[in-house]
Amino acid sequence: MSGVDDLSSATVHEAPEPCRACMWWQTRPGRREPDRERWMAATEESFGAWGKLYRDGDRTVGMIQYGPAERFARSRVLPGGPPSPDAVLVTCAYLVDERSPWVLQSLFLAAIGESRDRRFPALEAFAYRYGPGELFASRFMTHRTVFPKDFLSDFGFHTLRAAGRVELMRLELGGLEPVAERGRLERVKARFAPVPARLAAP
Repeated sequence: MSGVDDLSSATVHEAPEPCRACMWWQTRPGRREPDRERWMAATEESFGAWGKLYRDGDRTVGMIQYGPAERFARSRVLPGGPPSPDAVLVTCAYLVDERSPWVLQSLFLAAIGESRDRRFPALEAFAYRYGPGELFASRFMTHRTVFPKDFLSDFGFHTLRAAGRVELMRLELGGLEPVAERGRLERVKARFAPVPARLAAP
């Protein structure tokens, strides 16, 4: 059976292997890597589960990590940053199966819905403007710390800042209509209507 489950300290062992111990986003360059167990415990206490896993039967085929921007020290020094202090930041995703291109979309929809349910005003992510003709594998497969700009734009993200081909993008959640957890992935995309940037609260 396929579906989306929480990513937390209880399920991180089911994430793609490169993600299980990774602390790249949590570590500021030149600083010592934080203790992962402490980071997970503190994040779950203040925020809850900090990502999602997409399972196909007993196999994990995708993962997304996100949480309050302040929990990811690396984001403060990336081109286009820092992210807004009020936002949930999508930091990275990992896809393992090129035959399942809808997995990343489903994971983003889950992140959008959960952030809205937790009453955060916005979701942010770093984007990259790929040139024409880039293949699916180079845009989406394995580890992503920046996402294709056109992919984020399809969800209603708009650009806050740009540095070369890297951009920080934001999705205002004030206009999203809450939906029940069951069936979220099938319904949320059709039902959300992002607030135009010019009308969004500061």
